[in-house]
Amino acid sequence: MKYIYPAIFRPEEDGGFCVIFPDIRRGATQGDDMVDAMEMAEDFLSSALYDIEEEKSAIPTPSDSKTIQTLPNDIVTLIVADTNEYRRYKENRVIKKTLTLPSWLNAKAEAASINFSQTLQRALKQELQIVD
Repeated sequence: MKYIYPAIFRPEEDGGFCVIFPDIRRGATQGDDMVDAMEMAEDFLSSALYDIEEEKSAIPTPSDSKTIQTLPNDIVTLIVADTNEYRRYKENRVIKKTLTLPSWLNAKAEAASINFSQTLQRALKQELQIVD
């Protein structure tokens, strides 16, 4: 799902930015400069909304950016989050599994330079009828 939320970019004394999402009450993020802060804001928002979806909680309604109370040097801008893309990234991480094989099968597979991980992935995809 794609979402758009207003974010407050608050300049910090060291030149970085603190990024606050008034509608997402799950903390804040920061960046060393505007580019870094924008990237961190997108990641933070995607992660927070992904968590809300996974909890099956209500997704907060985005505020109108014109009604957000700010300090004099704050910058308010809209940030896009794609939780489907974030989900693919997060759920495609590698998981280490331990498995048990007969010794003779292990020896033959190692002698044939078989990649256990690739072979298991192929077999699981075939078993689950998953097409790449």
